[in-house]
Amino acid sequence: MSRRRKQMERVILPDPKYKNVVLSKFINSVMLEGKKSLSEKIVYGALDIIAEKTDKDPLDVFLEALINARPLIKIVSRRIGGANYQVPTEVTPKNAQAMTFRWIISIARKRSEKTMTERLAAELLACFKKEGSTMKKREETHKMAEANKAFAHFRF
Repeated sequence: MSRRRKQMERVILPDPKYKNVVLSKFINSVMLEGKKSLSEKIVYGALDIIAEKTDKDPLDVFLEALINARPLIKIVSRRIGGANYQVPTEVTPKNAQAMTFRWIISIARKRSEKTMTERLAAELLACFKKEGSTMKKREETHKMAEANKAFAHFRF
């Protein structure tokens, strides 16, 4: 147990265009090498593409995509008695959001569209429709947790 005081959580300001804190955190996750203006262009461009394709509020589509892709259970490796067990544990909302951001961004970067804006828009639309690689990764995680349900009693 650490003797240091608990680290203070930083207050993140809402993004300038939509006034949403979750979107601001997502923009920060997309950012590479401190280039926030570039990540803002990418995310806002993706939201514009989503608005054109769906005729719905892009922020609602974005938030719905995050809810659809959010994992409920994750696998944690625990060493007990010289053996490693994959123990299923519930995910905290903060951790689930971080995992969702990571999955969406990494899979969007691997897509084959020409620009990152188009890739991100396509992946968010796929999550909104409950299809695509991010949803596949979520289902894979849930299946692994279901398969290792027998080791759930090792959770502390």
